[in-house]
Amino acid sequence: MSFPAYEHSKDSGWPWIGDLPSHWDVRRLKTLFSRVTRPVEDGDKIVTAFRDGQVTLRENRREEGFTNALQEIGYQGVRRGDLVIHAMDGFAGAIGVSDSDGKSTPVYTVCVAEPDASARYYALLLRHMALSGFVASLAKGIRERSTDFRWADASVLALPHPPLTEQVGILAFLDREIAKIDALVEAQRRLIELLKEKRQAVISHAVTKGLDPSAPMKDSGVEWLGQVPAHWEVVPTRSLISLRRELVGEQHGQFDLLSLTLRGVVVRDRESGHGKFPAEFNAYQTVRPNDLVFCLFDMDETPRTVGLSEHNGMVTGAYDVFEEALSNIAPFIYWLYLARDFRKQLRPFYTGLRKVIRKETFGSIPVALPPKDEREAIVGHLRELTRSFDELSAQAEAVIALLLERRAALISAAVTGKIDVRGLAPQEAEAA
Repeated sequence: MSFPAYEHSKDSGWPWIGDLPSHWDVRRLKTLFSRVTRPVEDGDKIVTAFRDGQVTLRENRREEGFTNALQEIGYQGVRRGDLVIHAMDGFAGAIGVSDSDGKSTPVYTVCVAEPDASARYYALLLRHMALSGFVASLAKGIRERSTDFRWADASVLALPHPPLTEQVGILAFLDREIAKIDALVEAQRRLIELLKEKRQAVISHAVTKGLDPSAPMKDSGVEWLGQVPAHWEVVPTRSLISLRRELVGEQHGQFDLLSLTLRGVVVRDRESGHGKFPAEFNAYQTVRPNDLVFCLFDMDETPRTVGLSEHNGMVTGAYDVFEEALSNIAPFIYWLYLARDFRKQLRPFYTGLRKVIRKETFGSIPVALPPKDEREAIVGHLRELTRSFDELSAQAEAVIALLLERRAALISAAVTGKIDVRGLAPQEAEAA
């Protein structure tokens, strides 16, 4: 859907702003907001500005990944409705209006709007400037490559200034349109999750029950394996694959550096390392085509459990490399350990804080083994089906990318006066 442009415009006099609606003016941020430094009050909790523009109590989002100060030197009070700018992360979008009372570190700039300014409108405008790269471009001189966005820089910025009623109208318009876009994005994300669940269910069923629903079943004798097709064997993992640890030594420069990802083992771009490998790469281990690379620690926390290599290369010693002990068994084992339900059954074998499975224990884990021709049929079936799931997921991701691009463009156009939304949204909303 397209929206009308303003009928009359003028040159703002500022290159980054360009043309503005003729009845808008240009104001510096310091004339629209006052910086405040409030004392911290008893009971104040920590407020955090996140890169998606939300400013809220840290506990409302997450507690992990933060470092708590032993002494809260320089902390300041933040109140609901304040415009908050993160000096270090502002360039990445950590600018917004606080939805909570609390406290923050001195790395934040806390501002209160003047009567003719909406904090929400200017938060959107400043985020647009940040995400378009304008804030990062302010770095110069001794701050070259620095992304600090402190009050000294922010306060003197020349910004578009529509009448307050129009700021409120723009916000009401964006609230409505963004809600529509966000609903579409959420629907696509739900679709991706459903596809992931279906993908996992297909994998789990195929590697533990086979492809023939009419096949007679038997008790595997293993509680967590349950029933398996009657003609399948139950054997220990060590009879199918064997541990191999072969260091690359001084020849590491001849090997591509491989990494275990969600989709298996892939070759990293050697150009990213400028073709120079540090000496410690001598302790890396070789990987050959059809080797299985396992991550046997933190298995309950990461989906990067197993990869099937298609390359000659090397991996860090943190991984475990297994070669086939039975001809062409690796593809089946790969799909078996991709099954989330199967990985859940490994929990009783974890040891220590990192949830490590010892090599000896791993080798003793029983596996339900179909005959060779059936294994190959299962592998082919899974490759074909999961390719379809992956294509559908990729299409949904592409739709999300387009919707988010549309969202950003709509915000940019509205807050900079490139579209006229007057009459397209109710004007009676309260200024934020």
